[in-house]
Amino acid sequence: MNIYKLSELTPEKKDFIMKRAELDITEQMKVAKEVSDDIRKRGDEAVLEYTEKFDRVKLTADRMKVKPEEIEEGYNRLDEKTREALAYAIGNIRDFHSKQMPEEMWFTEVDKGLMVGEKTTPIVDVCLYVPRGKGSFPSVLCMLATPAVVAGVEKIVVVTPPNEQGNVDDAILAAAKIIGVSEIYKVGGIQAVAAVAYGTETIPKCHKIIGPGNAYATAAKRVLANYIDSGLPAGPSECIILADENADPEKVALDWMIEAEHGPDSAALLVTNSEELVHKAVKIVERQLEKISDKRREFVTINFNTYGGAIITGSLEESIDFVNEYAPEHMEVMTKEPFTVLPKIKNAGEILLGDYTPVTLCNFVLGPNAILPTGQFAKTYSSVSVLDFLKRSSVGYASREGFERVRDYAYRIATVEGFDTHGLAVKERK
Repeated sequence: MNIYKLSELTPEKKDFIMKRAELDITEQMKVAKEVSDDIRKRGDEAVLEYTEKFDRVKLTADRMKVKPEEIEEGYNRLDEKTREALAYAIGNIRDFHSKQMPEEMWFTEVDKGLMVGEKTTPIVDVCLYVPRGKGSFPSVLCMLATPAVVAGVEKIVVVTPPNEQGNVDDAILAAAKIIGVSEIYKVGGIQAVAAVAYGTETIPKCHKIIGPGNAYATAAKRVLANYIDSGLPAGPSECIILADENADPEKVALDWMIEAEHGPDSAALLVTNSEELVHKAVKIVERQLEKISDKRREFVTINFNTYGGAIITGSLEESIDFVNEYAPEHMEVMTKEPFTVLPKIKNAGEILLGDYTPVTLCNFVLGPNAILPTGQFAKTYSSVSVLDFLKRSSVGYASREGFERVRDYAYRIATVEGFDTHGLAVKERK
């Protein structure tokens, strides 16, 4: 277990912690370029070949698109309690994202006879990428499709890698039915990104793709950036538990392990000014590890010895400063006065307050979006929201009186910038 004192960190070690598992995907980008070029030329035929090569699943063109009866059958096969949990989560996610919807149109008068405003409309279409690598992730579909539906996107396309039987997992099919999404394709990785960037005989071209994927899917998004908007950058999971001496070691330990189980590239940090809390929490982690699978235990152990661990600071304020510098994807505030700490957190994908708001809730059922910026991108990016599925058009209007009021100002600036026809348009206008 890594246990650091912030004041004793070398610049090299601090840089390692800050960078997390910053992936060098140079080699994956070479593969992505080769595969994408092939798919552009050969369409479905190439998509099917790469699906067999990378996912070890042999499909035919007529099986790539999920049929309506497959969605219905998947929904019916899924147990009732899981369907109920998904429906509850989707309801909360819908309520949260509905609050984000801006006015469809607004105007204000900046001067007499001069009106300006904005008109908001949904994007034309979107592809939602739902990964499968380590299992089935219906929560990702819920977090992507629900705000897209709330935003009013007319064409929503879902791509997701097929399972070993060449099907889409029942939980994803059930979530799709509950949300009201029906256009789903059994394709993932580079071939999925290239297919929607270029369009094939079966898979439609889309203007935007959004959703987390592995290094190859990420590489494909970069290679195809001139053909499709790739949305939010999302890499390996990361979380900071910000705690003080008042925190409950048992709850801290439980939540500390959450992001660590995502995989060896994830980062789970406990940042606190209490050395005593760290030592108590470490002992509890060791005990709790016995209750999880060998695979997840291995991930947690690797994590706590690479990008994760504990960082002991000199004060709560110093802990907060570290959090803002790190800019975590997820963070929990487990302090005596979490709502007092909240205004001081400037950089975080999500901020969860108190002893009873583990990342688990927000990942699945609370309502806020769990598709969040990683790798310090929380300093400039926000979580996925309805705004990812909307676009704004500026609107302006000048009456004759308003035009006369500002024509000389506009002419003067046009002249300074050397734009002759700009100037003529206002100078010669009768």
